[in-house]
Amino acid sequence: MADMDNFKEAETFGLNTPQKTIGFPIKGASNLDWGMKNRLSRIFGKDGKSLMLACDHGFIMGPTGGIERIDLSIVPLMKYADCLMCTRGVLRSVIPPTNTTPICLRSDAGSSVLTELNDNVMMAVEDAVRLNASCMAMMVALGDERYEGKTVANLFRTVDAGQKYGIPVMGVTAVGKQMARDARYFRLAARVCAENGANIVKTYYTEGFDTVVASCPVPIVIAGGKKLPERDALELAYRAMNDGAAGVDMGRNVFQSTNPAAMIRAVGAVIHKNLKPDAAYEMFQDLSK
Repeated sequence: MADMDNFKEAETFGLNTPQKTIGFPIKGASNLDWGMKNRLSRIFGKDGKSLMLACDHGFIMGPTGGIERIDLSIVPLMKYADCLMCTRGVLRSVIPPTNTTPICLRSDAGSSVLTELNDNVMMAVEDAVRLNASCMAMMVALGDERYEGKTVANLFRTVDAGQKYGIPVMGVTAVGKQMARDARYFRLAARVCAENGANIVKTYYTEGFDTVVASCPVPIVIAGGKKLPERDALELAYRAMNDGAAGVDMGRNVFQSTNPAAMIRAVGAVIHKNLKPDAAYEMFQDLSK
């Protein structure tokens, strides 16, 4: 029982100062629980934008060029990222437990590049809890007749589990084989993810991307996609942010760059400081000297 000796009665009530109702800056998240908002805030920060560093390629592609040794290539870059997207195997075996960068955990697995992709199952949410994940990433294969229904169901069930434990879910749109890779497709894919409960959507940039963002009720981050020349990758990030993206989840365009540390800092300046592509590329070149 609390010691009542020298107990001080409550008297500072701030009667003339109403309690502030704090708005929440992340799109579509106003009605979420505190834990969900807190985890989303770790990823998007005060400006509602995020530079995510993706290194989960190995779960289907093995030791991809640039991430043969994640301890040597990715760990030194984490201090420049707002969030790290990785698998649980890499997290447990390579990422230092002293790390404070939020983790977006790749939470599905299945077929690899050796067979037909997208035959995935979901990870148990309890493992994401054990790993202190800030978000769970789940792939959705819209337009794939064989696996569309299965992957949408994986997302749906992961959202159920995430709601139970207060962990947001990111729907990752795979490129469908039977649909054109245009704004119409990505509008559909992003909206399906959001309608099934995803708190974030990761998709690809395309012409008309502003309509993809406008029709999706939750934040969109773009995938960096295949390796581009540094100037082109910075242009991609700038155009996406200018069209309303909440961030960039970039992998190969960072860790396969001629100078990954310089590149991730330049991308971060585009996202958080609205640096234009030419200025960002000049920054990249200066940091590479």
